[in-house]
Amino acid sequence: IVRFFTVYGPAGRPDMVMFRFAQWVAEGKTVQVTGDGSQMRGFTNLEDIADGVILALKPLGYEIINLGGHETITISELLEKIEQRIGKKARVDYIPRHPADVEANWADVTKAKTLLGWQPRVGLDEGITELVNWYMEQRPWASQVLTP
Repeated sequence: IVRFFTVYGPAGRPDMVMFRFAQWVAEGKTVQVTGDGSQMRGFTNLEDIADGVILALKPLGYEIINLGGHETITISELLEKIEQRIGKKARVDYIPRHPADVEANWADVTKAKTLLGWQPRVGLDEGITELVNWYMEQRPWASQVLTP
């Protein structure tokens, strides 16, 4: 069994923070940040997830294996990187943090390294650039996607 941790990349889910931030910044919408933006997150590029899933097809018995990125970033730093790549400054609305939200979340991928020989390859900077470039290329329709 593989567990994915905050997957992102081109054509990613529109309810996830990276797609939402890219859309909101590019389209001049107010960016909603839950909490104060200091929360730490680990993100996993979809190419790394695909590699991990393929490696996990080999018989291992019953194991639960985390697939997650190797870098963490605060939500505020993530927004900054997206702003830089799009070339626009966001208007930000900080909304109260949900009581169940955690301050920091990332994966321990020790088992994936040991049992599968897997480790993430796509760096966060490279992955954010890919996502933003994809969004800008697909903007005619991607800008119309409803984001919560």
